Amino acid sequence: MSADRNDWGHVHHNLGVNPTVAHEANRRPLEFHRKLPGYSPTPLVVADSIARRLGVGSVLIKDESDRFGLPSFKILGSSWACYQAVLDRLGREPDPWTTLEALAAQLAELRPLTFVAATDGNHGRAVAWMARQLGFGARIYVPSGTADARVQAIKGEAATVVVVDGSYDDAVERAADEVDDHCVVISDTSWPGYERIPQWVSEGYTTLFWEIEDNLSSRGRAGLDAIVVPIGVGSLASAAVMWIESTSSHNPIVIGVEPADVPSMTRSVETGHRIAIPGPHRTVMSGLRCGTPSLIAYPIVESGVEWFVTVDDSQAISAMQMLADVGVVSGETGAAALAGIIEALASPHTALRDRLAPLSESTIVILSTEGATDPANYEALVVRPPLPA
Repeated sequence: MSADRNDWGHVHHNLGVNPTVAHEANRRPLEFHRKLPGYSPTPLVVADSIARRLGVGSVLIKDESDRFGLPSFKILGSSWACYQAVLDRLGREPDPWTTLEALAAQLAELRPLTFVAATDGNHGRAVAWMARQLGFGARIYVPSGTADARVQAIKGEAATVVVVDGSYDDAVERAADEVDDHCVVISDTSWPGYERIPQWVSEGYTTLFWEIEDNLSSRGRAGLDAIVVPIGVGSLASAAVMWIESTSSHNPIVIGVEPADVPSMTRSVETGHRIAIPGPHRTVMSGLRCGTPSLIAYPIVESGVEWFVTVDDSQAISAMQMLADVGVVSGETGAAALAGIIEALASPHTALRDRLAPLSESTIVILSTEGATDPANYEALVVRPPLPA
């Protein structure tokens, strides 16, 4: 399996796509999420101005700026993984429940219990949110340089935050050492011997894609030609592949986007095995500062993501501004997917254009995976000063 670099920019075509790989994905996570307080599907925003810029028929933005009051899609994977992990410890299915308070009461025998996670911000906050809902503790490891706004948001969920002198990968390593009788590590990346919980995280993310399918069905849209997904460790991209292989309604091209500073999945697919890119990673796309692909996500992404695109920080910031113009608040990481599809279609002679032909009739879904997780930085980058009177 390899990805050959084309001669038309920072875009890579995976020549070994195998869409027949079997994966299990169903709507159980969606059914679970519907029981959480404040659940509603996130919007699928029609972005006609962006469609015109790209020369495609339709662009739809999946706006993940508000999930259960959190500014990211991450709670979907974290909540499902936390739930499955505590049931595993409980050793049985709980009695039927309709509120988290009722569920938490059934889990009292597991206390004291602490959820541990490594994060660049969103995943850790989501784990802490779920721990608080269930009456457990949370200890979250963050790499040095994590924006103070993200650290304070995690602390706001009653979690302990530990700053690690190093990269995200270093924080993952510290968190991994915490496993014991009273600590459960909830990681969205995996390594040898630690695979079930990251698998649950990916399963949780499929809710996002089932929502897309249901939305398109309600609009009477028959097809979806491409879906653009930012890639960190690969959990979200693998969820996209799992969903596509579980539905007969859509078979879109999956386009994965990484920062040019940390293209760990792209290079791994190029070489045919996982590789690590050592830090420090300095991209403003903080949620994608992932130097090592997830062990379990890598083969799924390798087999199911057809195109890989790398973008630099200026492209991500420009995409933030474009999303703001269509009413979508998107942070630096959240805007990466839009930056990626712009890069991928920048040349009039790209192979991707041929793959999507006729381009003028194509429907593309772009995942905006977070809101303004660092509000001050968002204001500085996106909010334009008023015009002089």
